[in-house]
Amino acid sequence: MVGVGWVLAIILGAIAGWIAEKLMHAHMGLVLNIVLGIVGAVIGNFILTLIFGATAGGIIGQLIVAIVGACILIAIGRAIVGRRATHA
Repeated sequence: MVGVGWVLAIILGAIAGWIAEKLMHAHMGLVLNIVLGIVGAVIGNFILTLIFGATAGGIIGQLIVAIVGACILIAIGRAIVGRRATHA
């Protein structure tokens, strides 16, 4: 997460992961929510930088980016697990 410290990144990651979990109707634990939120923020910031050359600023901007990134990760995970389940 751009411009935030480690502690705030973990807190924002947990919140973003939890919101993404609720939006995507997934069932995950606290640790996975934190990981999804932080990794989602990294992916979201990367995508924004590629498209616009900049990323969202501030805590709210980073939270939104992390939520969108975490939702993308959940969707990718479902696509991979869905393919395995149909081929097994």
